[in-house]
Amino acid sequence: MLEKYKNIYFLGIGGIGMSSLALYFIDKQKSVGGYDKVKSSITKQLSFKGSVINYEDSKANIPNNFLNKEETLVVYTPAIPKSNKQFVFFQQSSFKILKRSELLGILSKNKFCIAVAGTHGKTTTASILSHILLENNIKFTSFIGGISENYNTNFIQNGEEIILVEADEFDRSFLTLYPDIACITSIDPDHLDVYFNEQSLYDSFTDFTNNIKNEGVLLINEKISIKGSTFGFDKNSDFYITNYNISNEEVFFDINYNGLISSIKFNMQGRHNALNALVAFAIGLELKIDKLKLSKSLSTFLGVKRRFTYVLKSPKIIIDDYAHHPKEIEEISKSIKELYPEKKVTAVFQPHLYSRTRDFMSEFAQSLSLFDEVVLTEIYPAREKPIKNINSENILKRIENNNKCLITKSNLPKYLSKSSSDILVIMGAGDISEEVNSIKKHIELL
Repeated sequence: MLEKYKNIYFLGIGGIGMSSLALYFIDKQKSVGGYDKVKSSITKQLSFKGSVINYEDSKANIPNNFLNKEETLVVYTPAIPKSNKQFVFFQQSSFKILKRSELLGILSKNKFCIAVAGTHGKTTTASILSHILLENNIKFTSFIGGISENYNTNFIQNGEEIILVEADEFDRSFLTLYPDIACITSIDPDHLDVYFNEQSLYDSFTDFTNNIKNEGVLLINEKISIKGSTFGFDKNSDFYITNYNISNEEVFFDINYNGLISSIKFNMQGRHNALNALVAFAIGLELKIDKLKLSKSLSTFLGVKRRFTYVLKSPKIIIDDYAHHPKEIEEISKSIKELYPEKKVTAVFQPHLYSRTRDFMSEFAQSLSLFDEVVLTEIYPAREKPIKNINSENILKRIENNNKCLITKSNLPKYLSKSSSDILVIMGAGDISEEVNSIKKHIELL
């Protein structure tokens, strides 16, 4: 079906998931273009590789070669509003239009598909597994929702015998996939604007597992009540971790299954990331990769950008993280306390989405209260319009810590340079990361 299209046009081309698909089609020597709201390092990279990108939502900005509906496939992300003028034009002009998830379903349909699902941990697990596959010369293509530190990209290709994808639960996107191997790293309440309640979310994950091909394999976090091979820290799980310890900021642990691999060195902090490594290891075993080669690959994995990323270590420690859910913030707090039990920590958080802030207002306040100081910025709206009385001020009021404030994003560098904390952790899925370098420069001047 895709062969007939010479041109692929992406609405929301700068998104982390969309851009990996754009890179795939650039590699296929298709004419690639698209629209995005803002310029970013991702859109700059795509432009450098030959894609034509515009940043103003109007039909007039669509390049002429993408106006031929017989030769152009349009792909959109759910983050693009249906009122988008370019989307409306393509729709009214009867272009072939696919959701990103539908395109992933088509690309993986007749391939051996590995799908990584979960409300947290998808990107890290998919990145670890991509590194394992590449180091062991497996023929695969992976579409990752983050930038791998090892390869500085979210698209990795070494053939196409296996397609590795993140199975996104938002908008039930993962139901377009029919994997041979699947894993579920976690199921915590999220996207309640789509699911309305936790049971509905859980049911969608069950529906996803029903899509696994006959004789397929499901690996499931031990805390999830869905039938499959389990992984975790519990000795009753099929794959489990023992002897987890930290030495000189490096993580070590043993992996137990019907065998044992001891003293695995891993470069990402936190028990949650050790579990991501564990399930990637288990999938590697399913692919018949030697256990010692798997262990070596885990030790050379450098991480994912904005997943507990050290930006600076002196005179203060700065950590940048994508955390945008109360559970993720809680895990960050645990990881920092494990590493630096005596140090004072300031959490900087930019809430992401009005709906998520509304649905987890109390939970956000509770997880942020775990830090010594809390600095909030206003909500990053992404695809949403404001919701009445939903704002960062309402989170701030609920935080059980007198050492807290709400400031504008642009004032963060100056404010944080005066902080007495030893550690600054910058969290959020919006544009908060754009301030990190400026914060770093201010701290380096101390």
